[in-house]
Amino acid sequence: MATQSTIEWTEQTWNPTTGCTKVSPGCKNCYAEVMARRLHAMGTPGYENEFNLTVHENRLSQPLLRKKPTVYFVNSMSDLFHEGVSDEFLDKVFEVIENTPQHTYQILTKRAERLPVYFNLRKCPDNVWLGVSVEDKKYGVPRIDYLRQVNAKIRFLSVEPLLEDVGKMNLTGIHWVIVGGESGHKARPMKAEWVINIQQQCEESDVAFFFKQWGGWGADGVKRDKKANGRIFRERTWDDYPKALGSSL
Repeated sequence: MATQSTIEWTEQTWNPTTGCTKVSPGCKNCYAEVMARRLHAMGTPGYENEFNLTVHENRLSQPLLRKKPTVYFVNSMSDLFHEGVSDEFLDKVFEVIENTPQHTYQILTKRAERLPVYFNLRKCPDNVWLGVSVEDKKYGVPRIDYLRQVNAKIRFLSVEPLLEDVGKMNLTGIHWVIVGGESGHKARPMKAEWVINIQQQCEESDVAFFFKQWGGWGADGVKRDKKANGRIFRERTWDDYPKALGSSL
């Protein structure tokens, strides 16, 4: 079943596929891979294949059973646009999305190059927020151009884990930017000036900015527990959402 999420910017997760493969530096310490192995060890249904890509036809109906309007993060444990997921299965996922207009679906991918190809002959549903991961200049920033080619009502960037100063980004057509540091005992540090650069660009471009977390390294450059580092950035929390949809979930 879809599950309540601890992710700050969504309500529930829906995983019609699980498992993935690494494509860029942001994948190095993948939290989903660690969680999948843990769930496999616990004998949790759906994780028999650990973190190998698995398509779950039986999960397609889950959002159809929920009448209450809900914000779903699609595939917190996978990448919906993974090359191993067929267009036919994607069509089934988007059919469910279209048939549940009361829900909002946040879809995030690192396979950005597939987005304009898939949506070339298909309409992106109005209740989809489509996003790409942007962890660095080499792999992350180029994904933004692919995202911009899709006529999605909301386009967003997940700049997490932020691994370096991403420099100047073209935020034309982008509605929302989430920034966060890496968590876990192998977390790589995130510097405050990198975050400030992005926040200022969002302000200049009138793009909603959401600061998710410092992660395993604090603003002071000290490594400690993620909860201890918290979410305060420049003396406040930043929980902004796309303006057309209100200030919060």
